[in-house]
Amino acid sequence: MAGPRLDLPTIARICCTYQASILFPGIISVASDALLCDADINVNKQEPTPLHLTLPNRLSYGLGGAVYAVKEAAYVMFVLLFYTQVLGLSGTATGIVLALSLVWDAVSDPMVGSWSDRYKSRWGRRHPFMIYATVPMGLGFVALFAPPDFVLDSQLWLAGWLLACSIWIRTALTFFSIPHYTLVAEISQDYHERSALMGQRTAFVFLTTLLLPSACLYFLFDEGAGGDGRFVASNYVTYGWLSAVIVWITATACIAGTWKFIGHTRIDPARAPSTPGFAGLWSDFLSTFQNRNFRNVLAYDLGATASYGITIALNVIFWTYFWELGATEMGVLLGLSVVIAVPIAMVFLKTAGRRMPKHDIVKWAVVVMMLDLSWPYFLRWFDLIPDNGDPVIFGILVIQNAVFMSFFILRIVAIASLTADLTDEHEAETGLRQEGGFYAVLQFTTKLGGAVGPLYGGFALDMVGLEEGMRPGSVEQSALDALVLIGAAAIVPLMLVAFVFTFRFSMTEERLLQIQELIARRRDE
Repeated sequence: MAGPRLDLPTIARICCTYQASILFPGIISVASDALLCDADINVNKQEPTPLHLTLPNRLSYGLGGAVYAVKEAAYVMFVLLFYTQVLGLSGTATGIVLALSLVWDAVSDPMVGSWSDRYKSRWGRRHPFMIYATVPMGLGFVALFAPPDFVLDSQLWLAGWLLACSIWIRTALTFFSIPHYTLVAEISQDYHERSALMGQRTAFVFLTTLLLPSACLYFLFDEGAGGDGRFVASNYVTYGWLSAVIVWITATACIAGTWKFIGHTRIDPARAPSTPGFAGLWSDFLSTFQNRNFRNVLAYDLGATASYGITIALNVIFWTYFWELGATEMGVLLGLSVVIAVPIAMVFLKTAGRRMPKHDIVKWAVVVMMLDLSWPYFLRWFDLIPDNGDPVIFGILVIQNAVFMSFFILRIVAIASLTADLTDEHEAETGLRQEGGFYAVLQFTTKLGGAVGPLYGGFALDMVGLEEGMRPGSVEQSALDALVLIGAAAIVPLMLVAFVFTFRFSMTEERLLQIQELIARRRDE
């Protein structure tokens, strides 16, 4: 069943409601009920006709990953460096603030996921949330990288600005990304098609997360008359506006491109959670833990994302100080790595990935990533590679980063696709569809684990004495070695915990077909 026609009156009604809600926040719920919802909403008591998904369908869904990736690019590559080394906020304060914003993000995800599961409107359960989030999200990036002068002279005010902007951005992103994430479980029931959709989304996430900062490091933050562009505050203002424009363009394109899927997001109310109020949202959150497979997925993901968060938080610092790469070299490194990694991961999904169950893909991905993180540092410590500045060093880092990204993409795709399968298993066990709840809880643990990264990273920077204004080559090698060891002391044990839990969840194609047949028989009774 196709969604409502996206004609001019429809667009006008949505825009009028949206702009009014920005100007007068108190009317959001009234406006949503009056303009976005029909007085008598017709819901699906039978499944909509299955869609034949074409490449443009997959691309339009996947494009929503770019929206999420703009936030990742900012926080992974630039926020820690900008606020500590350019603006002078202490590493510990920066880490605490970023961790607090991630905790809020983790708490808000389940609420938005459960809300979207229950939401009823002419435009389905997911798209209204995505529409409302787009403009505020872009404005948040502008504010993040252009703090006003009055906060710059105070550690407290600067930390408060970073916290406020981070909460603003992450809340808006939650309203977009959780409903977008859940669409994959609603528009396809095929074991491999779900992986293909998630593959497109993850490809856009990685291409944007790495190519955006790569291009900016090359063109915006390069060496100029003012010195190293990474330490010039005005460059970050431009980056903030660029991030906002990319969010507005990609979010709008994704919403328009997935409009035809709206019919698949409307379901019989008997299949949706119905307990009212905050107690209902809390009940939805807890009910997802009834699924044993999902509990183990969450335990795995907590360890995996905590280790990844620390790795990413320290990566730019390692490249800048340990390996002494310039901004241009870092840009090319990221660009080459992602251009290599994304095709490798996509080819694997279409070949070996179709013959391996998703839980086995996750196992192998964790093993390869754990081994890949360490080998360049051992080569350096055993004097088996040339000094920094030699092209061999750059080649080694490209290989390491490309391998890591390839298997990280496979890990993300496999877990996200398997979660879609577990929503079917949950419906077979409980009779309820909770796609939003499942993906929100998965995001909850992902962000909870991710909060460890900036917190631990900021703590590590202060421990080794890496202070504002220090340039590559001016830091003692012993301090840099200590920084690597401090990172490894947390990353390795967390990855081992994740690996143990990969043996405690599973979902095969045959099992999924049995579950879906059971659901279909119950619906026909």
